[in-house]
Amino acid sequence: MPATAATPAQGGDTASVSVFHGVPGLTVDVYANGRELLPDFRPGTLTEPQSLPAGTYDIEVFADGEGPDGDPALQKSVEVPAGANATLAAHLNAQGDPVLTAFVNDTSKVPAGRSRVTVRHVAAAPAVDVRAGGKPVIEGLTNPNEKSLEVPAGTVSADVVLAGTDTVAIGPADLNLAEGTTTIVYAWGSAEDGNLALKTQTIGGMESAPGGVDAGESGAMAADNESATAWLVWGTAGAVAVAGLLAARRRYVRSD
Repeated sequence: MPATAATPAQGGDTASVSVFHGVPGLTVDVYANGRELLPDFRPGTLTEPQSLPAGTYDIEVFADGEGPDGDPALQKSVEVPAGANATLAAHLNAQGDPVLTAFVNDTSKVPAGRSRVTVRHVAAAPAVDVRAGGKPVIEGLTNPNEKSLEVPAGTVSADVVLAGTDTVAIGPADLNLAEGTTTIVYAWGSAEDGNLALKTQTIGGMESAPGGVDAGESGAMAADNESATAWLVWGTAGAVAVAGLLAARRRYVRSD
Protein backbone atom coordinates (compact mmCIF):
# COMPACT_ATOMS: atom_id res chain seq x y z
CA MET A 1 0.00 0.00 0.00
CA PRO A 2 1.58 3.29 -1.02
CA ALA A 3 2.20 5.96 1.59
CA THR A 4 1.92 9.71 1.12
CA ALA A 5 5.02 11.62 2.21
CA ALA A 6 4.66 13.60 5.43
CA THR A 7 6.87 16.47 6.51
CA PRO A 8 8.60 15.79 9.84
CA ALA A 9 8.53 18.24 12.72
CA GLN A 10 12.29 18.32 12.43
CA GLY A 11 14.67 16.40 10.21
CA GLY A 12 17.56 16.18 7.82
CA ASP A 13 18.36 13.08 5.77
CA THR A 14 15.92 10.35 4.88
CA ALA A 15 15.01 7.06 6.54
CA SER A 16 13.32 3.89 5.29
CA VAL A 17 10.07 3.30 7.16
CA SER A 18 7.59 0.41 7.09
CA VAL A 19 4.32 0.31 9.01
CA PHE A 20 2.75 -2.84 10.48
CA HIS A 21 -0.91 -3.00 11.55
CA GLY A 22 -1.19 -5.57 14.33
CA VAL A 23 -4.46 -4.54 16.02
CA PRO A 24 -7.15 -7.11 15.15
CA GLY A 25 -10.58 -6.15 13.90
CA LEU A 26 -10.00 -2.48 13.14
CA THR A 27 -9.40 -0.90 9.74
CA VAL A 28 -7.70 2.47 10.29
CA ASP A 29 -6.39 5.63 8.68
CA VAL A 30 -2.86 6.60 9.75
CA TYR A 31 -1.86 10.27 9.89
CA ALA A 32 1.62 11.74 10.32
CA ASN A 33 1.93 15.40 11.37
CA GLY A 34 -1.69 15.99 10.37
CA ARG A 35 -1.39 14.49 6.88
CA GLU A 36 -2.87 11.17 5.83
CA LEU A 37 -0.12 8.60 5.47
CA LEU A 38 -2.04 5.33 5.07
CA PRO A 39 -5.78 5.20 4.29
CA ASP A 40 -7.91 2.08 4.80
CA PHE A 41 -5.09 0.24 6.58
CA ARG A 42 -6.20 -3.31 7.43
CA PRO A 43 -5.06 -5.63 10.26
CA GLY A 44 -2.16 -7.88 9.34
CA THR A 45 -0.88 -5.49 6.67
CA LEU A 46 2.80 -4.58 6.45
CA THR A 47 3.70 -1.77 4.03
CA GLU A 48 6.64 -1.78 1.69
CA PRO A 49 9.48 0.46 2.92
CA GLN A 50 8.91 4.16 2.21
CA SER A 51 11.62 6.83 2.04
CA LEU A 52 10.67 9.59 4.48
CA PRO A 53 12.60 12.59 5.81
CA ALA A 54 14.20 11.74 9.15
CA GLY A 55 12.87 13.55 12.19
CA THR A 56 9.99 13.54 14.65
CA TYR A 57 6.54 12.45 13.51
CA ASP A 58 3.32 12.94 15.43
CA ILE A 59 1.49 9.72 14.54
CA GLU A 60 -2.30 9.49 14.89
CA VAL A 61 -4.29 6.35 14.12
CA PHE A 62 -8.04 6.80 13.53
CA ALA A 63 -10.81 4.31 12.95
CA ASP A 64 -11.41 4.24 9.21
CA GLY A 65 -13.06 7.49 8.07
CA GLU A 66 -12.89 9.27 11.46
CA GLY A 67 -9.72 11.34 10.93
CA PRO A 68 -8.36 13.88 11.17
CA ASP A 69 -11.00 15.67 13.26
CA GLY A 70 -12.10 12.76 15.45
CA ASP A 71 -10.45 11.22 18.48
CA PRO A 72 -7.48 9.02 17.50
CA ALA A 73 -7.47 5.42 18.66
CA LEU A 74 -3.68 5.72 18.99
CA GLN A 75 -1.40 8.73 19.22
CA LYS A 76 2.36 8.96 19.72
CA SER A 77 5.36 11.10 18.81
CA VAL A 78 7.93 8.92 17.04
CA GLU A 79 11.57 9.77 16.31
CA VAL A 80 12.85 8.39 12.98
CA PRO A 81 16.68 8.52 12.90
CA ALA A 82 18.46 9.64 9.73
CA GLY A 83 19.63 6.68 7.66
CA ALA A 84 17.67 4.18 9.73
CA ASN A 85 15.54 1.30 8.53
CA ALA A 86 12.55 1.36 10.89
CA THR A 87 9.20 -0.34 11.39
CA LEU A 88 6.34 1.38 13.20
CA ALA A 89 4.01 -1.23 14.69
CA ALA A 90 0.47 -0.59 15.87
CA HIS A 91 -0.34 -3.56 18.09
CA LEU A 92 -1.81 -4.74 21.39
CA ASN A 93 0.16 -4.72 24.61
CA ALA A 94 0.11 -7.73 26.93
CA GLN A 95 -3.11 -6.48 28.56
CA GLY A 96 -4.88 -6.02 25.22
CA ASP A 97 -4.64 -2.24 24.93
CA PRO A 98 -3.62 -0.75 21.53
CA VAL A 99 -0.16 0.85 21.48
CA LEU A 100 2.42 2.14 18.99
CA THR A 101 5.98 0.81 19.08
CA ALA A 102 8.83 2.00 16.84
CA PHE A 103 11.50 -0.59 16.04
CA VAL A 104 14.84 0.16 14.33
CA ASN A 105 15.75 -2.77 12.08
CA ASP A 106 19.32 -4.08 12.03
CA THR A 107 20.65 -3.85 8.47
CA SER A 108 24.34 -4.36 9.22
CA LYS A 109 26.27 -6.97 7.24
CA VAL A 110 25.66 -10.63 8.02
CA PRO A 111 28.69 -12.99 7.94
CA ALA A 112 28.93 -15.27 4.90
CA GLY A 113 26.68 -18.29 5.15
CA ARG A 114 24.54 -16.76 7.88
CA SER A 115 21.17 -15.12 8.35
CA ARG A 116 19.87 -12.73 11.00
CA VAL A 117 16.56 -13.36 12.75
CA THR A 118 14.63 -10.96 14.96
CA VAL A 119 11.65 -12.15 16.98
CA ARG A 120 9.14 -9.49 18.14
CA HIS A 121 6.37 -10.27 20.62
CA VAL A 122 3.60 -7.74 19.88
CA ALA A 123 0.56 -9.82 20.90
CA ALA A 124 -1.90 -9.63 23.80
CA ALA A 125 -0.48 -12.87 25.15
CA PRO A 126 1.61 -14.18 28.05
CA ALA A 127 5.29 -15.01 28.06
CA VAL A 128 6.60 -18.12 26.29
CA ASP A 129 9.54 -20.44 26.67
CA VAL A 130 11.20 -21.95 23.61
CA ARG A 131 12.92 -25.33 23.87
CA ALA A 132 15.72 -27.02 21.98
CA GLY A 133 16.23 -30.71 22.68
CA GLY A 134 13.76 -30.52 25.57
CA LYS A 135 15.65 -27.72 27.34
CA PRO A 136 14.47 -24.10 27.50
CA VAL A 137 16.73 -21.83 25.44
CA ILE A 138 14.52 -18.74 25.59
CA GLU A 139 12.58 -18.12 28.76
CA GLY A 140 9.86 -15.57 29.36
CA LEU A 141 9.85 -13.64 26.06
CA THR A 142 7.29 -10.89 26.65
CA ASN A 143 5.50 -8.09 24.80
CA PRO A 144 6.92 -5.79 23.36
CA ASN A 145 10.42 -7.26 23.56
CA GLU A 146 12.56 -8.69 20.78
CA LYS A 147 15.48 -11.08 20.46
CA SER A 148 17.97 -10.99 17.60
CA LEU A 149 21.05 -13.04 16.68
CA GLU A 150 22.83 -14.48 13.64
CA VAL A 151 22.44 -18.15 12.68
CA PRO A 152 23.53 -20.41 9.82
CA ALA A 153 21.29 -19.93 6.79
CA GLY A 154 18.79 -22.73 6.27
CA THR A 155 15.62 -24.19 7.73
CA VAL A 156 15.15 -24.30 11.51
CA SER A 157 12.69 -26.06 13.82
CA ALA A 158 11.63 -25.89 17.47
CA ASP A 159 8.98 -26.74 20.02
CA VAL A 160 7.29 -24.24 22.33
CA VAL A 161 5.82 -24.39 25.84
CA LEU A 162 3.91 -21.93 27.97
CA ALA A 163 6.36 -20.11 30.23
CA GLY A 164 7.31 -22.21 33.23
CA THR A 165 5.72 -25.44 31.99
CA ASP A 166 6.96 -28.67 30.39
CA THR A 167 3.91 -29.27 28.20
CA VAL A 168 4.64 -29.11 24.47
CA ALA A 169 1.99 -26.92 22.87
CA ILE A 170 3.32 -26.67 19.31
CA GLY A 171 6.21 -28.10 17.38
CA PRO A 172 8.10 -28.51 15.31
CA ALA A 173 7.70 -25.29 13.30
CA ASP A 174 9.91 -24.49 10.32
CA LEU A 175 11.27 -21.21 8.98
CA ASN A 176 13.48 -20.77 5.91
CA LEU A 177 16.28 -18.28 6.62
CA ALA A 178 18.07 -17.03 3.50
CA GLU A 179 21.74 -16.05 3.57
CA GLY A 180 22.43 -12.35 3.94
CA THR A 181 18.95 -11.39 5.07
CA THR A 182 17.23 -10.24 8.23
CA THR A 183 13.97 -12.07 8.89
CA ILE A 184 11.69 -10.32 11.38
CA VAL A 185 8.89 -12.41 12.85
CA TYR A 186 5.95 -10.63 14.52
CA ALA A 187 3.59 -12.56 16.78
CA TRP A 188 0.47 -10.38 16.96
CA GLY A 189 -3.22 -10.45 17.86
CA SER A 190 -5.06 -11.57 21.00
CA ALA A 191 -4.70 -14.88 22.82
CA GLU A 192 -8.09 -14.61 24.53
CA ASP A 193 -9.90 -13.79 21.29
CA GLY A 194 -8.18 -16.66 19.50
CA ASN A 195 -6.94 -14.49 16.63
CA LEU A 196 -3.20 -14.69 17.19
CA ALA A 197 -1.35 -14.59 13.90
CA LEU A 198 2.11 -14.26 12.42
CA LYS A 199 3.64 -11.70 10.09
CA THR A 200 7.11 -11.99 8.58
CA GLN A 201 9.21 -9.11 7.27
CA THR A 202 12.36 -9.84 5.25
CA ILE A 203 15.12 -7.32 4.60
CA GLY A 204 17.82 -8.27 2.09
CA GLY A 205 21.14 -6.99 0.83
CA MET A 206 23.30 -7.74 3.87
CA GLU A 207 25.54 -10.41 2.37
CA SER A 208 29.22 -10.50 3.26
CA ALA A 209 31.98 -11.62 0.90
CA PRO A 210 32.51 -15.41 0.86
CA GLY A 211 35.23 -16.51 3.23
CA GLY A 212 34.77 -13.44 5.42
CA VAL A 213 35.53 -13.62 9.10
CA ASP A 214 32.51 -13.95 11.39
CA ALA A 215 33.22 -10.66 13.10
CA GLY A 216 30.84 -8.56 15.11
CA GLU A 217 28.95 -11.39 16.81
CA SER A 218 27.28 -10.74 20.12
CA GLY A 219 29.09 -11.50 23.36
CA ALA A 220 26.93 -14.57 23.87
CA MET A 221 27.87 -15.98 20.48
CA ALA A 222 31.54 -15.15 20.93
CA ALA A 223 31.59 -16.92 24.27
CA ASP A 224 29.74 -20.03 23.09
CA ASN A 225 28.97 -20.00 19.39
CA GLU A 226 27.24 -23.38 19.24
CA SER A 227 24.88 -22.85 22.17
CA ALA A 228 24.12 -19.25 21.16
CA THR A 229 23.33 -20.32 17.61
CA ALA A 230 20.96 -22.97 18.91
CA TRP A 231 19.40 -20.37 21.21
CA LEU A 232 18.28 -18.21 18.32
CA VAL A 233 17.46 -21.02 15.91
CA TRP A 234 14.99 -22.50 18.34
CA GLY A 235 13.84 -19.11 19.57
CA THR A 236 12.95 -17.96 16.09
CA ALA A 237 10.83 -20.95 15.31
CA GLY A 238 9.25 -20.53 18.71
CA ALA A 239 7.95 -17.15 17.63
CA VAL A 240 6.63 -18.77 14.47
CA ALA A 241 4.76 -21.27 16.64
CA VAL A 242 3.45 -18.78 19.18
CA ALA A 243 0.28 -17.91 17.27
CA GLY A 244 -1.38 -21.22 18.14
CA LEU A 245 0.17 -21.67 21.55
CA LEU A 246 -1.42 -18.99 23.67
CA ALA A 247 -5.13 -19.07 22.94
CA ALA A 248 -6.03 -20.40 26.38
CA ARG A 249 -3.97 -17.96 28.44
CA ARG A 250 -4.45 -14.46 29.87
CA ARG A 251 -7.71 -12.56 29.66
CA TYR A 252 -7.93 -10.09 26.80
CA VAL A 253 -8.93 -6.62 28.00
CA ARG A 254 -10.69 -4.63 25.30
CA SER A 255 -9.90 -0.97 24.95
CA ASP A 256 -12.77 1.49 25.29
